[in-house]
Amino acid sequence: MNFLHPHWRMAYIEAPTCEAQAKENPFLKIPNEPDEKKALLIHKGPHSFIVMNKFPYNAGHLLAVPYREVPRLEELSADERADLMETIVKAQDILTKALAPHGFNVGFNFGKAAGAGIPTHLHCHIVPRWEGDSNFMPVIAGTRCLPDALDTMWERLRKFV
Repeated sequence: MNFLHPHWRMAYIEAPTCEAQAKENPFLKIPNEPDEKKALLIHKGPHSFIVMNKFPYNAGHLLAVPYREVPRLEELSADERADLMETIVKAQDILTKALAPHGFNVGFNFGKAAGAGIPTHLHCHIVPRWEGDSNFMPVIAGTRCLPDALDTMWERLRKFV
């Protein structure tokens, strides 16, 4: 086994940064956007909403997001957590009716180190999967192939809200 030792990375990892907080949080704007298609907003519930991921892992990749900006589940009230779970179930239901996936990847990334793009505002990824949906492109070319445009997918999913 070979080892790479990029010793310079530790300084980067340990450096204090406010990069994530300096960026504007799009999750606070999405529910108030008058053009829901432009915002890729699929559904608004009492405490959370469903939005399409602008940078999807797969066609139909949705996010369930609480309105209130908190980084961890335990910071949500019991009502907010219950509504978030119902919102995740609704997202799966919409995707099942619209796209008939064979399965789902559902999960959270808590913190920047875990891959959270907006670590201050928790959100759940709901990714539809089909047998054979991973092909050679991500492996060989580092490229994902999405079979539909975001606005076309929005129209398709919105029919099942």
